[in-house]
Amino acid sequence: MTLIWKLLRQHISALQLLGFFVANLLGMLIVLLALQFYRDVRPIFSQEDGIINNDYLILSKRISTMGLASTSFSERELDDIRSQSFTKSIGAFTASQYKVACSMGIEGVANFGTQMYFESVPDQFVDTDRSQWHYQEGSDLVPIILPRSYLAIYNFGFAQSRSLPKLSESVISMLDMVVVLRGNGQERRMRGKIVGFTNRLQTILVPESFMKWSNSQFAPESDTAPTRLIVEVNNPTDERITQYVQEHGLDIDEDKLKAGKTTYFLKVMSGIVMGVGLLISALSFFILMLSIYLLVQKNTQKLQNLLLIGYSPLRVSLPYQLLTIGMNALVLVLALGLLWWLRGYYMNLLWAMFPTIQETSMWPALALGVVLFLIVSVLNAIAVRRKVMAIWHG
Repeated sequence: MTLIWKLLRQHISALQLLGFFVANLLGMLIVLLALQFYRDVRPIFSQEDGIINNDYLILSKRISTMGLASTSFSERELDDIRSQSFTKSIGAFTASQYKVACSMGIEGVANFGTQMYFESVPDQFVDTDRSQWHYQEGSDLVPIILPRSYLAIYNFGFAQSRSLPKLSESVISMLDMVVVLRGNGQERRMRGKIVGFTNRLQTILVPESFMKWSNSQFAPESDTAPTRLIVEVNNPTDERITQYVQEHGLDIDEDKLKAGKTTYFLKVMSGIVMGVGLLISALSFFILMLSIYLLVQKNTQKLQNLLLIGYSPLRVSLPYQLLTIGMNALVLVLALGLLWWLRGYYMNLLWAMFPTIQETSMWPALALGVVLFLIVSVLNAIAVRRKVMAIWHG
């Protein structure tokens, strides 16, 4: 092997190999960085809500000047929205038709109370852990999900102006809550338990099963037709959404629409960047193959002599294959090292702006890098082997 390598390395162009190395390193780094950056910034838009994977819009009817027109959706209107090409699925908000009072405190001592309301949506649209999101008829425990915006209003508005302590999500979840339901000549005291917080839905949520039971018990004669809808759409940038909303006199949650467009744009840009990286990697692969082909062409006479004196095509092609595999392995190691360094830099910036952002794993990027390494190395080895076999047969 040493003798063969000494004979064959004389015509190796260091400049050509350096060009391949730099191009392949750049392509690999772009691909891995695009994937990792996409995974790292996703929680900024979704906050673990899944909005980056599914785009949700909140629809309601526009309230007239006098407020006399009905704001509820009929079955025909629901079917019409469901049949639109931009709609993937649809869910209805169901509101409590009875009075709700709530008091919160520690160790059974109520510190403050308020009148409130409940709403529910189908469980599939709930964006938090649903392991505790169920209600058994007859139970006195009511699972509740609060909007994170409500907690922010309390901490940075109400509590700050009255010198009250600020509360974290974990502290709020430990508070004792007593819920009093009144309606239809009945009253019932129940225990409330906050099981999560949401960014997607700006309302106080209870399980749909609880809402159906409580409305039937405390407001059996009331109209429970939905007045708000949550719609999962294929593409929030679809102009047909805006057109449909305007034609039917509907209001749409603009923040959700903008967030959906932003996340869609993020996905598109990440795909473009990864595509550019793959293109650079492909070009670097062809640069390497051109370099190897030129090197083999320059050494054709030597290769023929080695084959004639008894060296097998495998032994003759092995130095070139080891060279390409070694360079690909070095590219992978350096790309992962640069990725780790760059990620540490931009994650510090993200944490400074979004302290609650969750750090994601680098395993998917590592796995992608290994897959690219294997693909390129195998293709290089096959191409070198075929070129040597062509010389042998020739």
